[in-house]
Amino acid sequence: MPQGSGPPWRAGAGSSSTLLALALLGCLLLGACTDTGPGSVSSTSTSSPPLATTVPDTSALAAEATATPPAPAATEAEIPAEPPTKSPSMGPVEPPATIPAEPVSVEPVIVRALPHDPGAFTQGLVLRDGVFYESTGLYGESTVRIVDPGTGRVIRSRSLGEGFFGEGLELVGDRLIQLTWKEGTAFVWDAETLAPLGTFSYDGEGWGLCAQGDRLVMSDGSSRLTFRDPATFEPVGRVEVLRAGEPVEWINELECVEGLVYANVWQTEEIVIIDPGTGRVVGQIDASSLLDRLGSTDGIDVLNGIAYDSGDRSFYLTGKLWPEIFQVRLTP
Repeated sequence: MPQGSGPPWRAGAGSSSTLLALALLGCLLLGACTDTGPGSVSSTSTSSPPLATTVPDTSALAAEATATPPAPAATEAEIPAEPPTKSPSMGPVEPPATIPAEPVSVEPVIVRALPHDPGAFTQGLVLRDGVFYESTGLYGESTVRIVDPGTGRVIRSRSLGEGFFGEGLELVGDRLIQLTWKEGTAFVWDAETLAPLGTFSYDGEGWGLCAQGDRLVMSDGSSRLTFRDPATFEPVGRVEVLRAGEPVEWINELECVEGLVYANVWQTEEIVIIDPGTGRVVGQIDASSLLDRLGSTDGIDVLNGIAYDSGDRSFYLTGKLWPEIFQVRLTP
């Protein structure tokens, strides 16, 4: 999405997984989750199946990390199917069996601050195997990158080129899927080398993306979430996000956490917690306190970027052009 300069106008009981989701939600909302730093950093999004073996041809792309991906190809080529070696296959994830009658308000309690590239217009953030994967936006500046959490150093980066505005990012097996804003193109990258593996096409705008069970969850800046097949990227369902019966517009960056969807609301410092089965907002996080820790807010843009560490159940939050990423735990 564009810079946060004002409102946008756009033309376009009882399984074990349910109990786990309930336990986690209760842990987060009651502030009982551990707040230690990550040892082996991982993301719930790693438990996903490999992508389909058929994607548009990108063989003409150069192997160098500075190469510019082309527009989606008109033909398709076979890519050998290799099962992921770093994560198990996804299984179905159910939302909690019971949800609060009203959204529960929580605040992030800062555990520590980590350095972040202040020139990164963050659009998507993921943790896995001790590194951040990050998507940055703006035309002519969009990248997909691998970042060292401890130093903020960019380990590897690839440019999307002049014609693409990078958006949400997610891991599916050992591949990254990166949305673009208005271009209707999702790039597929090798998660280790950032080598281009192909593209998907979709209608409408792309904003946020996360993996939940055997599906992807995607936002487009509206009050809707679209569910997509991770192998084909075809839509398989939709739900409208409602709070007190009213649509929640401008749903942005997403993080799927044990049956729930955490979503930035663009132009605010709020994250809503969504039951994807009903679209109902079950919790709301006021992250405005993070701005106080930044000191000066000159030159920074809105909150954007949610990553989750399933190892210690902490979250990592940042924003566009923010100089820090905050590890936080949640408390009422």
